[in-house]
Amino acid sequence: MPADLVIRNLKVSVAGEPILRGINLEIKQGEIHALMGPNGSGKSTLSYALMGHPKYQIDDGEVFLDGENVLSMPADERAQKGLFLAFQYPTTIPGVTLANFLRSAVSSVRRARGELSTQMSETGARRETLMPMREFRKEITQTMKDLEIDMSFARRYLNEGFSGGEKKRVEILQLAMLQPKFAILDETDSGLDIDALRIVAEGINKLIGPNLGALVITHYQRLLNYIQPHYVHILLDGQIVESGGPELAHELEAKGYDWVRAKYAAPVS
Repeated sequence: MPADLVIRNLKVSVAGEPILRGINLEIKQGEIHALMGPNGSGKSTLSYALMGHPKYQIDDGEVFLDGENVLSMPADERAQKGLFLAFQYPTTIPGVTLANFLRSAVSSVRRARGELSTQMSETGARRETLMPMREFRKEITQTMKDLEIDMSFARRYLNEGFSGGEKKRVEILQLAMLQPKFAILDETDSGLDIDALRIVAEGINKLIGPNLGALVITHYQRLLNYIQPHYVHILLDGQIVESGGPELAHELEAKGYDWVRAKYAAPVS
């Protein structure tokens, strides 16, 4: 059975200021949901809150992944359970190669899933093992080939000196290697020119299938020209106010957000 990501009445604040005011959303594996909204509506707040960023305070609500509430889990445990976040602004980590980063991350996730054993030291302590190098090298080589990413990237420090498009392609490589149940793509189109956007979108489309559910966060229809969503939601002032099919994104492209603001404007007392 496909897994579900269920968000119920999620309320989130930052530094005491309410940002999300009751988000309700359900995503199944195999579904693509697009979340659109103007600046300041809470889109990135939702992505960070789902992944457990400590800056974002959960005031109320629940988030279930395959029936298990993840809100009490740290970020690494949420990743092990099958959540993945592609950042709007990927972090640079000097001194850590992409290959070493990915080997550690993939090993952690697969140990948690029981796909990689944990060894015991002579003193009886648990010793975390890494994915065998030969197996890892074979897998990353094939995945980079499939995504048309230059193999030289694996030897470079994570995101150091990478262009915006290269950073986003590396995020998609991480997505492919970690094999999550649900991916949150936080404005993956941000800062990309048309060619880079097409290349990144093609990489995402290669990964989309029955075992991956996706929440695609974006301002613009242009990304959705390449990644076809099943459902589109509009976030305004911390709440999802409209939901529909792909035609809703086309309406936003044609009319902008003014009609949404007017429709859901707070009544004057």
